Amino acid sequence: MSRVLVLYYSTYGHIETMANAVAEGARGTGATVDIKRVPETAPAEVAKNAHFKLDQQAPEARVDELESYDAIIIGAPTRYGRMPSQMASFLDQTGGLWARGALNGKVGGAFTSTATQHGGQETTLFSIITNLLHFGMTVVGLPYSFQGQMTMDEIVGCSPYGASTIAGGKGERRPSQLELDGARHQGELIAKTANKLFG
Repeated sequence: MSRVLVLYYSTYGHIETMANAVAEGARGTGATVDIKRVPETAPAEVAKNAHFKLDQQAPEARVDELESYDAIIIGAPTRYGRMPSQMASFLDQTGGLWARGALNGKVGGAFTSTATQHGGQETTLFSIITNLLHFGMTVVGLPYSFQGQMTMDEIVGCSPYGASTIAGGKGERRPSQLELDGARHQGELIAKTANKLFG
């Protein structure tokens, strides 16, 4: 079976929760799944004063590890409609992998979180997906096989470009069951695709 990396950055824990759901979906296919986070680049005092969630269990990833995976699923919250600098800084260090074509043909996907329904979920997903395409990866989103994203009965994240959650302006809202189901569904689809290609 394939090896899958769920690579994330989470400021307040919403993306950390989504990452665990993505990994759960991927593991259900028999794939070997690791969850790792990118390093925090904000000064320690800033992170502490802004109440960042600094006690996350996932180990920090290294750039040189990426090529050992068959699929990489990247999650990050939005910053003004794009990925945050922490994730961008990590991906900016992958020039050597790109130059060697080390990620060509691998499978990738993206997931995100925003404070509001219209806070840039899709543009943030595309800011991640752009990197995956430059790496030569095959991108798998969250198709309408996940019908939950069509609901009008509750506020919900998710789009065909990737799973997502809405955190609230003060981070008070946690990922809903439906949003977690979307994350699991996307993780499952990506791992199934990787299993077919590399399993």
